[in-house]
Amino acid sequence: MIQYNQVYKTFGHGAEAVNAVENVSFKIKKGHLVAFLGPSGCGKTTLLKLTNRLIPLTGGSISINDQDIMAWKGVKLRQSMGYAIQEIGLFPNKTVYGNIAVVPRLLKWDEKLIRERVEELLLMMRLDPDAVRDRYPAELSGGQQQRVGVARSLAADPDILLMDEPFGAIDPINREEIQNEFLMVQEKLKKTIAFVTHDIHEAIKMGDKIAIFQAGRLIQYDTPEIILTNPVNRYISNFVGSDRALKLLALKKACDATKKINLNTVNGENSTREALNKLKDNKLDYLIVLDEDRPAGHVDEDSLKGIDTAVKKAAKTFPRIINEGESLRDVLSYMLVSRAKYLPVVDDRGIISGTISYRDVQTCIRNIYAKNDNK
Repeated sequence: MIQYNQVYKTFGHGAEAVNAVENVSFKIKKGHLVAFLGPSGCGKTTLLKLTNRLIPLTGGSISINDQDIMAWKGVKLRQSMGYAIQEIGLFPNKTVYGNIAVVPRLLKWDEKLIRERVEELLLMMRLDPDAVRDRYPAELSGGQQQRVGVARSLAADPDILLMDEPFGAIDPINREEIQNEFLMVQEKLKKTIAFVTHDIHEAIKMGDKIAIFQAGRLIQYDTPEIILTNPVNRYISNFVGSDRALKLLALKKACDATKKINLNTVNGENSTREALNKLKDNKLDYLIVLDEDRPAGHVDEDSLKGIDTAVKKAAKTFPRIINEGESLRDVLSYMLVSRAKYLPVVDDRGIISGTISYRDVQTCIRNIYAKNDNK
């Protein structure tokens, strides 16, 4: 979708010339979000501005769908892409509606279609259209302004979004909420996104791939998993940090470490005697009690001895039930606090998928490192 081929950008002349971007080549696939990551001054924002010709190339080429961007008129190129920045950049003299409608109006959309699009985007950003449509940016919170900024970047339904630290000015709680909402929108829309950030945690969370830069040069371009488990050199290793395994826990989901259940279940309507026999016959430590394939609790030999009733009446409830989509970081954190040895994992319908334990999490992370060590 976006191809960078030996891209250079030089500022200054002669002895004072500085390469802000130096011989950068990589490709962003259609529908992928790629995080441009690195310290201040590494060239990531410069590369973003080169992509829509806010600044001119010194050398090399950039193409969109195999068409060189120099074949476009600069204004038309920029109108074809969404653009969101850290400062948000809303026009203070325009209402929320007017801000979102800017590009569609430039493209001469019918006003009825613009109204429908603004309504759709505000709802998508979890903003009440009736409450914010006619308000001005100064009347909104920072989080609301940021949502409006993202909505404006999506207004003309562009295939490509350029985002320069779009959530950087937001407080941590609102920032995580907006990140999560944006990821849900991206899952639905599948835009092609170049996303500048200096935050390794944000890059890992948001990116399908991460491009890490140093002094204008591209050092590594890989998936978050490979960057965390197989950094190409000491610079990347130091940049992602010594807590790489913990960052990997945030990247992976409970479903990645879930252990499928075989014999470790019993129907809640079965008798305690049947459950006890199953434990002994199969040399099991516990059974998960199911109610229509949903975990209702658990039993072991001690909880079943001397009781003759339906096993569901003897079941101990779990301190928590884990959803498949939860991060392994959150799962492990809860297990450490609650001292739970294992917990049931369910899908979005609440149907049991399996169980997860400390050992399952450890095995998952070790297997990922072993796989990527061979690459």
